[in-house]
Amino acid sequence: MAAIKIRALPARLVRLVEDLRRKEDRLALLLSLVIGALVGLVVVAFILLTGRLTALMYPPGGSGWRRIVVPTIGSLVTGYLLFKYFPLARGSGIPQTRAALFIHDGRISLRSVVGKFVCCSISLATGIPLGREGPAVYMGSGLASVIARRLGLSRAQIRSLIPVGGAAALAAAFNTPIAAVLFSLEEIVGDLHAPVLGSIVLASAASWMVLHLVLGDNPLFHVPGYHLVSLKELGVYVVLGIVGGLSSVAFVKMLLWMRAKFAKMPRASLWIQPVAGGLTVGILGYFVPQVLGVGYDQVERVLNGDVILKVAITLAVLKIVATSVAYASGNAGGIFGPSLFIGSMVGATVGSVAHLLFPASTAGPGAYALVGMGTAFAGIIRTPLTSVIMIFEVTRDYTIIVPLMISNLIAFYISQKLQKEPIYEALARQDGLHLPRSSSRTHGAVPLVSSAAREVPQSLTPEMKISDAAERVKDSALESWPVADELGLIGMVRTRHIAHALDQGKLEMTIERLMQIARRSESDKSVDMPHVHNDQPLSRALARMRESGHKVLPVVSRANVRIMLGIVTFADILKEFGVESADELDYRDHPDL
Repeated sequence: MAAIKIRALPARLVRLVEDLRRKEDRLALLLSLVIGALVGLVVVAFILLTGRLTALMYPPGGSGWRRIVVPTIGSLVTGYLLFKYFPLARGSGIPQTRAALFIHDGRISLRSVVGKFVCCSISLATGIPLGREGPAVYMGSGLASVIARRLGLSRAQIRSLIPVGGAAALAAAFNTPIAAVLFSLEEIVGDLHAPVLGSIVLASAASWMVLHLVLGDNPLFHVPGYHLVSLKELGVYVVLGIVGGLSSVAFVKMLLWMRAKFAKMPRASLWIQPVAGGLTVGILGYFVPQVLGVGYDQVERVLNGDVILKVAITLAVLKIVATSVAYASGNAGGIFGPSLFIGSMVGATVGSVAHLLFPASTAGPGAYALVGMGTAFAGIIRTPLTSVIMIFEVTRDYTIIVPLMISNLIAFYISQKLQKEPIYEALARQDGLHLPRSSSRTHGAVPLVSSAAREVPQSLTPEMKISDAAERVKDSALESWPVADELGLIGMVRTRHIAHALDQGKLEMTIERLMQIARRSESDKSVDMPHVHNDQPLSRALARMRESGHKVLPVVSRANVRIMLGIVTFADILKEFGVESADELDYRDHPDL
């Protein structure tokens, strides 16, 4: 009888899943709890494994040569693994998570999750100065994706679980369940009012509970209670916001510049490139050991007032250099943790100077280090709301919130002005991924490009002669035609330019030559390959048409702008808005025209 009951369990489980699948709300809540608990266990294992490996790599009283050899060998091992087996596990994981959400229908392979776990554990344990939070978000989102696909859920349901897994991972990795929810909505989804809010909250809470059950109830940093000494001190926090904002921009620009240089190297060198980061970190760490690793122990000492001005300045500068080289060269790890380290040192520097000049009216440097953490995070990551709540959760101290908000706002403003593109979007663009910005994401009934797009016409080729091209386009009403080679789209050419060349008797001229002539014309913007994406609003297509002078735009993939998915025309957009001609369109309602 017992054997019969056991055999019946799989059938009952299948029926339960099928029943839940028909009731999507219940399934979403149940999966959120399951994913939160599972992701919490994986992240806790990641933290424990990294800690144990670090203790083995750097035993107390170890020789100084370890600080050079260990990160170099570690980056060599991970470089080979990343190149040979886990190419998607490079970097932090946040841009890849967003790419999975907006481009790949929520698909993250189990292999990439395993690769991220293994490679990041090795990188962090060997002293590479990158963080664990970004990789944890990728692992959590990946586990959510794998579970959803194994259950046979729809693409929409799989996509909705990506931020759920990411929030659960961050809650466990950083012990900040509320900030994890906000970060998932603010950075990954880009919408604080996303309908998956309830699921994200549940998963974050479940993961946080697992963390506390296994590792106990301890904040990431133990910080004394700081408070505002006088109103005059707010002026110093304004200065901290300015310095923190400039430091954030310097870090982001250096990282992106170095990454662009590494990207120009031959692809065959990808496996060895991380060694450049490991060796640089090792040399710096030989002379200044605090540069190694993410450095949370050093951050806690600074937060508790153990600050030497010269050391704080040195660590801030060296950490910016070490993190930039390590990340740009392709090591696995995030920039979440390093941004807090940099911010704490910048804050401690400003606080030390202020306390020397105005000892009676300012707090100690530890208070400024605390605010500096959130300030740098707001300037580098560009999630100001998350940074405020995160610092509160990390320290469990509410008294410093107002100065933190002031510094955050200033740093965020400076960062936006001096570095137009947020770091995760810039990193994705360097990888050829065109992710939607939060300002361009639409809601409700706003029409998208996909609603007006049509099939791709037969493209012209660069080698095609004017005579052949004219024959191809003569019966079409399209004002512009896409030009593509064997690798994909390279630009657009106007039909009237082809006709003009034909009238001049230039029958043997190639389309490529015609585009070169048009490019030299200052008044012609038609060959800059203007394009749109399916998930962008039609107003963006209208604005792009105005900028380029085209009335036909290619609709391209966000994963590769040279892959055409269709075209959209000015006439099609008018029809989508319910008008038959431009004369009927109300320009007050559509100012992009």
